[in-house]
Amino acid sequence: MRRRLDGVLLLDKPVGIGSNAALQAVKRLYRAAKAGHAGTLDPLASGLLPVLFGEATKFSQMVLEADKEYLAQALLGVTTTTGDAEGQVLEHRPVQVDFACIEPALAAFRGEIEQVPPMFSALKHEGRPLYALARKGQTIVRAPRRVRIHELVLLRFEGETLELRVRCSKGTYVRTLVEDIGRALGPGAHLSGLRRTAASGFRLQDAVTLDQLQGADAARRDRWLLPTERLLDGLPRVDLPALMADRFEQGQVIRLSQGVAGRCSVYRERGALLGVGEAAASGDLRPRRLIAKPRETSQAAE
Repeated sequence: MRRRLDGVLLLDKPVGIGSNAALQAVKRLYRAAKAGHAGTLDPLASGLLPVLFGEATKFSQMVLEADKEYLAQALLGVTTTTGDAEGQVLEHRPVQVDFACIEPALAAFRGEIEQVPPMFSALKHEGRPLYALARKGQTIVRAPRRVRIHELVLLRFEGETLELRVRCSKGTYVRTLVEDIGRALGPGAHLSGLRRTAASGFRLQDAVTLDQLQGADAARRDRWLLPTERLLDGLPRVDLPALMADRFEQGQVIRLSQGVAGRCSVYRERGALLGVGEAAASGDLRPRRLIAKPRETSQAAE
């Protein structure tokens, strides 16, 4: 029997399965009625995948919009159709790269840059995902998008492989970044490995693996859950007295006396999370996403 369950699980997704397959495996283990994930990882990528249960799924956008951090391996001298190791090889070129030329190349990609989204992506053109068109040999002109590379650090250069730490804004395609770095260095490159190490304040070292979940009993698995409130840690907090909390919970706009502006997490005073609101300069607080029913813990009874 499925159970009502709210909370967040930090999963260390393995290589070899997609994010949805990992999600479904976790959902079965927890017998959860409702679950989703926040941030797709391709089958060839591993690492941090936040799995959201129940009411936590309402706040997935908080993770999707946040900065993310990766360890990326770039193989120089080989370009592929997809920009990663899954694609067909397009070209082999000799690699004549040394340490002296790597740092100037990387420096050009730090800060705000423009990226052309890859054809092998889930972006849609006239209602169809680009990867479906790419598999038919079609190429669509894609408008460049502005993204921000907060950190781009060379960790290792050995043979024809670069290992990079990348901290970037939402919408960044790391394989496109690797391809562009490869072109800047001369021989081209593709993404040969990718591991997500952080997202929205969550760290990979706090994640659990599928093997750990499968080997644990139900009580142990539940102890790995984080409360839904953790998704909102980065927002200013507003605590409402009972009457105002009741009105907010019913979807009404209320007037605040405290100086909060923009998006904020909203709680019943000394009580449960009510949801996310938007505070205007006038003091009006408008509900944006509401918890269906306040709960004292991240789990509900079966």
